[in-house]
Amino acid sequence: MLRVQKSGFDLVELHGGTGCLLAQFVSPRTNKRGDRYGGDIQNRIMFSLEVLKRVKDMVGDFPVGYGFLADEWLPDGLHVHDSAVLAKALEEAGVGYLSVMGGTYESFFLPETIKQSRKPGYMVSLAEAIKKVVRVPVCSWPNFNAWPGRTHIEGQKGRPHIFRAGTHALGDAEWPWKAREGQDRSMLKCSPKCDACLQSVMQGKPAFCPRWKKEKREKYRDVYR
Repeated sequence: MLRVQKSGFDLVELHGGTGCLLAQFVSPRTNKRGDRYGGDIQNRIMFSLEVLKRVKDMVGDFPVGYGFLADEWLPDGLHVHDSAVLAKALEEAGVGYLSVMGGTYESFFLPETIKQSRKPGYMVSLAEAIKKVVRVPVCSWPNFNAWPGRTHIEGQKGRPHIFRAGTHALGDAEWPWKAREGQDRSMLKCSPKCDACLQSVMQGKPAFCPRWKKEKREKYRDVYR
């Protein structure tokens, strides 16, 4: 975290989503510990709070956000009624913002999750639920392939404060500016049926987008072979 701060970044985000370590402690599905870090939700959130405190002690006033898993989308997994407890505790501990998401590597590839993920803004409701219990900024993963996202932001009470564009910005680096100006037709849009960037990363290779122009695709392949 100190390297991030010294490198000139504006903030750092702890990854508490997608079933990674911090999320594993919070989830009743994966946390079967018999010590003070296991059992009820107050115990299961302790590790996340201790990690946040340690990082904040190192970086001082540098903003520290948290990639926040609101719902695992698994029957015996973490759901909003428990994750809201963590949200309030993180706020009290001084977290800079919460980047709310749903799903884990165990649920991402289930048929019902895949079907749901093809709908624009399918994670927004999770961010809305968490926003009701905290006052820190709340960020959502929208999955807006076109730009119905404008209706999720302008004049809508309870909507998230921030929307993040991951694969969208990978495919088209000018996506945020085009979205702001309503230039929907000029966007290189991320298809919900394509996961080429994810598959590349899962194989230990750099992410690339098949919608890039041929010259850019070839340049990346040549650099990272």
